[in-house]
Amino acid sequence: MLLKDHKLDDFTAVLASSSPAPGGGSAAGLEGALGAALTAMVANLTDGRKAYAEHWDHAREVAAQAQALREKLVDVMDRDTEAYLAVTAAYALPKETDEQKADRSAAIQKAMAGCTATPFETMELCAQALELTASLMGRSNKNAASDLGVAALSLSAAMRGAWLNVCINLGSLKDRALADSYRARGQALMEKSLPLADEIYQAVLASL
Repeated sequence: MLLKDHKLDDFTAVLASSSPAPGGGSAAGLEGALGAALTAMVANLTDGRKAYAEHWDHAREVAAQAQALREKLVDVMDRDTEAYLAVTAAYALPKETDEQKADRSAAIQKAMAGCTATPFETMELCAQALELTASLMGRSNKNAASDLGVAALSLSAAMRGAWLNVCINLGSLKDRALADSYRARGQALMEKSLPLADEIYQAVLASL
């Protein structure tokens, strides 16, 4: 069963078990999906309200884009667990002969690259969602200001969590150019997006 098809209580129970997957990467994907969903909610609470008529078109666009990002983040939540399971399967391959050892090593590296790609994708999606969240500042329903703040916090937490999952895998990648690329791109995303999330939170807090 896909993680997204679990009931909330079942999902958290699986997360709390001794099984290493799902783990932090999938949790980060879920956290990002929650942030994108809240951004869509604030946009939908703005669209159609007379007091915000000048922002309806923008709200509709944000709602549609945030919904699409929510769906992608739910999908990557499942793919993150699948990527981790691919790593464990690769480590379980036989290593009796030199050929088996070479095949196993190649399989591990392929799986590790996949296990790094999924949390990095989570980061990218959350960065996009944060831009949408920020675009609603001053152009959305004031009664949903706290929800916009929670959206920013959720997306920030998701990015931080996903980044930890990227970083823990970088040392296992033999392709140092790939590892260096992930590190540089990840740091750039963090440096751009986290201050934006903090800015949204502080602005919302000041408005309450």
